Amino acid sequence: MPLSNSSASPATPGATELMLRTLKVLRSHFWLKSVGTSSFMLVFFVAYFYLLKHPDGHVTTMPLTALDRWVGFQPWALPIYLSLWVYVSLPPALMASRSDIIGFGTRIGALCLIGLAVFYVCPTKVPPVSINFARHPDFSILKGVDAGGNACPSLHVATAVFAAFWLDRMAPGLGFGTRMRGINALWCAAIAYSTIATGQHVAVDVLAGIVLGATMAWITRPRLLRQSAGDLSERVKAAP
Repeated sequence: MPLSNSSASPATPGATELMLRTLKVLRSHFWLKSVGTSSFMLVFFVAYFYLLKHPDGHVTTMPLTALDRWVGFQPWALPIYLSLWVYVSLPPALMASRSDIIGFGTRIGALCLIGLAVFYVCPTKVPPVSINFARHPDFSILKGVDAGGNACPSLHVATAVFAAFWLDRMAPGLGFGTRMRGINALWCAAIAYSTIATGQHVAVDVLAGIVLGATMAWITRPRLLRQSAGDLSERVKAAP
């Protein structure tokens, strides 16, 4: 899989060329990407909410830390929290080959299975908060659907970190420079922060999610990761 973190990168394309190249690769294998991503999320949510509603055994309440108290409740962070579903869809959307797309799906699927297995063996929940969610209708819906269970590790954070690693490795071959890689890192960090700011997770959950996401990204990194970034650039140009 010709992703790269190599120091040798292709010449940076102009803005117009980069936009056209990106649009072309977004259109490639459109149905596989759209139907595959939607189906993956559907299966994940069925399993996730089943474990949420039917925990096996005693549910441990995760502890609050000084960081949780410092961050507090920040209603403005909700859109950032919800942006995860766009963020984790970007790596496969920006891939030019069927094998790359399936490979990414398989790897992030393994991460989710590990997280779900932890939820099954060691059910956890976030501590109750004294917030009047009636004053925040959007949060009332979120809290009604995604209650405080399945807390540790935060799969929200784990999948964001996993996607961040992949996007960073893909960036040079796609012609994205340092600025775009910085935006990628910032977006991932903002999602992690939002999980605390929205009260969906506590700091311990976030730390566990970072460890899980980073570990899985490293262990399952593509075998051909060290190939030249130019290989991916050529495959993007040749995408149907």
